[in-house]
Amino acid sequence: MNTIMHFFSSITNSSEPYMILLPLGLIIIFAKVLSIFCKKIGMPQVIGFLISGIALGAITLIPNQTIFTDSTTAGIDFIAKIGVILIMFSAGMETDLQKIKSSGIASLIVTSLGVLVPLGMGAGLAFLIFPNNNPWTNIFYGVLLTATSISITVSVLKELGKLDSKVGVIIESAAILDDIIGIILLSVVLSLGATNTSGGNVPFIGTSGNSNLDILYVVLFMIGFFAMCALLWWPINKLFSWLNNKWPRHRRIPIFGFGLAFILAYVAESIFGVADITGAFMAGLMISKTKSKEYIDYKTDGETSLLFSPVFFASIGLMLWDLNGITSNFILFGILFVIVGLLSKVIGAGIGGLITKNNLKDSTIIGVGMMVRAEVVIVCATKGIEGELLDDSIMPFVIILIIASSLIAPILLKLLYRHKKDDNNQNNQMNDKENI
Repeated sequence: MNTIMHFFSSITNSSEPYMILLPLGLIIIFAKVLSIFCKKIGMPQVIGFLISGIALGAITLIPNQTIFTDSTTAGIDFIAKIGVILIMFSAGMETDLQKIKSSGIASLIVTSLGVLVPLGMGAGLAFLIFPNNNPWTNIFYGVLLTATSISITVSVLKELGKLDSKVGVIIESAAILDDIIGIILLSVVLSLGATNTSGGNVPFIGTSGNSNLDILYVVLFMIGFFAMCALLWWPINKLFSWLNNKWPRHRRIPIFGFGLAFILAYVAESIFGVADITGAFMAGLMISKTKSKEYIDYKTDGETSLLFSPVFFASIGLMLWDLNGITSNFILFGILFVIVGLLSKVIGAGIGGLITKNNLKDSTIIGVGMMVRAEVVIVCATKGIEGELLDDSIMPFVIILIIASSLIAPILLKLLYRHKKDDNNQNNQMNDKENI
């Protein structure tokens, strides 16, 4: 152990740019190895990325280590910010609005309650534990719990042959709506929270001396941003359709897509005071129905998974070791936050299932299917910390929530479907006896 510590200590401390290369290399290799392992055991790759960050973060406990210094960590954070934009750009492209339309009112009700219940329970818990907090901070803790990650649930439903069932379609559609509503809520709370802090990037905030007028500015600028996106929708669709016809599957098409994502992300935050990730998401949504969408998404996924995504998630894992300043009160809040996060989705989406005339078991399956959290909750937490609305002590508990939900949901889904199959077999046997 002394030899290892001596090795890390012997590396010359420097702020030279090349110093970031070693931690980047370690992150990429560890992330890939652990993501392959997670995939083999039926877990999402993002868990491997997070665990790689947690494992490498232990290096920071070594005295005088010079791998994860302030300068190298700043470089990693910069790359991670680009990763966030690309992840949300890809999420926008993968959003299927047609699927939402086909599932009708059921997915809307499931989504609404699947958002409102976690939002209310999360914010209520924060107000209970931290009554003196900025109210928008406490509301933001609730916003964190609204996000859903469907990747694990989809893989389980595919394995069980239930993805195209009524319940499967409701879960898929509700999860897509969840992302859209979650991103909008993120922007709203970040912008409104800025009216009670420094004003952030929201134009005119703090200049009127009237908080109600500041909130009106926020709402108007947000409406303006989405109105601009609506006006750009048709020309952007036509542009990428033309690019695809002229240069089918050519690399210049995803280059234009990347450019659109970055520009719209900049315009969203710089001009309209809307979170930059919302701009990136809308850029993806604009080209989600074009013929070039599949190729752009393929290239985006390739570039993101090569560097930006592993670095982003690993940088979150690194935060787990930054335990300075975490009070016993916050530890209590964090534990309850995880429990509320797991239960609130099951309760909210499950009640939505009952309202839409699904039986109790199917409604429970819907609730459990909506329980899983992953990249969106991390993105939201990161933006909240950057906007000085959240305490960065929440990040370890966000990671615990992701890992716990990713482990629990597949187990419960398989158990529920197995019991459902047993129930169906019993009903069939009873019908056979009646026929006899």
